Formats: sequence, structure tokens, C-alpha cells
Amino acid sequence: MNKPPIIKLYGAEKCHKTQYYKSFLEARNLDYAFLDVKESEENAQELRNLYESRKLNFPTILMNNKKLRNPSDRNLQKWIDKEL
Repeated sequence: MNKPPIIKLYGAEKCHKTQYYKSFLEARNLDYAFLDVKESEENAQELRNLYESRKLNFPTILMNNKKLRNPSDRNLQKWIDKEL
């Protein structure tokens, strides 16, 4: 049996957009890992490695090695439907 894709949410606990995406994923009963880039240098480094600019572009959602930065609800849902 295949494991579902791992969803990673890079963000900050105090960021309202990060909180919004946490709620979005939880409302759909999707398992995800929240990686706080302000509390963990390791998480920050992992996020920087996703971007050529090496900037802390958050919130960023990563699923199956595809990344979305600050997506609209529609784009995020479309992406989830396609990947799951």
C-alpha cells in the first residue's frame, strides 16, 4: 500500500497566513508537518534550500517535491486533488 504524500508547511507560528494554511489542511483532515522557520535554524535552512534566492519565502507548502508559495485556496485545492 502506498503511503500518502507528505505535506510540509514551512512558516512561522506568529504568521497569520501560516495559521490560515494550518486550518485549511486540518479542515480537510490532511496530515502535514509544520516546520517553524523562525524557531528552528534547521527548518529555515531546509526552506532556503528550496529557493535559488536562498530567501525565507514563507509560507511555503511542499508536497511530493512540488512547492507552492502562498497559494490561493483554489490553486492549493487543485494541487491537493491532483497529488492525492
